Amino acid sequence: MGNKNKTISFRVSEDAFESLQEIAEERDISLSAVFRDYVDQLVDHDGQVAVVPEADLEDRTEGDENLAFPPTVEVPKSFIREHERLELEADHLREQLDEYKSYVTELQDRLEDEDEVLLLDDLDDADEPSQLR
Repeated sequence: MGNKNKTISFRVSEDAFESLQEIAEERDISLSAVFRDYVDQLVDHDGQVAVVPEADLEDRTEGDENLAFPPTVEVPKSFIREHERLELEADHLREQLDEYKSYVTELQDRLEDEDEVLLLDDLDDADEPSQLR
């Protein structure tokens, strides 16, 4: 069985919704991504996520790097290099796909420009009656 994503829906007040939209715009991500991030953090910390004002957050995080905000993750250089390699490969494959699409379009245009298309089966059928005469 694969890992299937599930949909969660709930209602929030209009003010809360506007605040969430502002958060998403500040982070330059979708509103769905804000919720996914929150749910991921909630799951990662066994439900021990607290929402606190930024002023209180600074007091709580002093001296404890595990509570630093925003949370940071170190990514190995090999991961970044592999990601960049895959992006380049994807770009190359997109270029090839575009080339193939243009070639197919060119072939279709050539085919449409032809006056008449004769099928070999039709030619064989046309020759048989003439031989009988």
